[in-house]
Amino acid sequence: MDILLIGGLWLNGSVWDRVASELEGLGHRPVPVTLPGQGVGSASATLDDQVAAVLAAVDAAPGKVMVVGHSAACTLAWLAADRRPERLTKVALIGGVPAVDGQPYADFFEVRDGVVPFPGWGPFEGPDAADLDDEARRAFEADAVPVPSGVAKGLVRLTDERRFGVPTVLVCPEFTPAQAREWIDAGDVPELARAAHVDFADIDSGHWPMVTRPAELARILAGAADAVRVIS
Repeated sequence: MDILLIGGLWLNGSVWDRVASELEGLGHRPVPVTLPGQGVGSASATLDDQVAAVLAAVDAAPGKVMVVGHSAACTLAWLAADRRPERLTKVALIGGVPAVDGQPYADFFEVRDGVVPFPGWGPFEGPDAADLDDEARRAFEADAVPVPSGVAKGLVRLTDERRFGVPTVLVCPEFTPAQAREWIDAGDVPELARAAHVDFADIDSGHWPMVTRPAELARILAGAADAVRVIS
């Protein structure tokens, strides 16, 4: 099965290299997506440009696909379910949840000169970055791509309720499945509260398991994709 891999803020497609290699060995075809403004294109890229890139990858696949979003890009994966529900077998969300209609995509950090640079490790101290050693942190910072403000501040538009019928798995790195269920049950994650089928997968990592636990993450994603094959 084709598995589209979409990284969160500051990440380009190469962050998935080790996960992709593992997925190939497990019998899947990984498709890392490098987003406009985060590896291709310019700092004038918009959220619409990123959505278009994801949809182009979905449309280019020979069959149905599983779309994987990490962190802020969980919303991009969910937008793919909204725009192409008939083409998706499953959505996998890693370390994040979808934004709601009308909400900014990722208006969390300071904009400087039209972009959102990586803000340093201060906002991520604690469970988010606990498993990143000094070398990994330096490598992350060196590769981090400032995110265009037109992406971060772009408004999410969700229009097709068929998205709620796409099976979803929430991969829980720096939080637990129990915590995620509590958030959903409390109404803090409206989109997943309305989803017809949500599974949970635990992974013992910080916020970037594709960096620190690539083999384990690949096994989780492959298992989610294989479960679709069994059902179908």
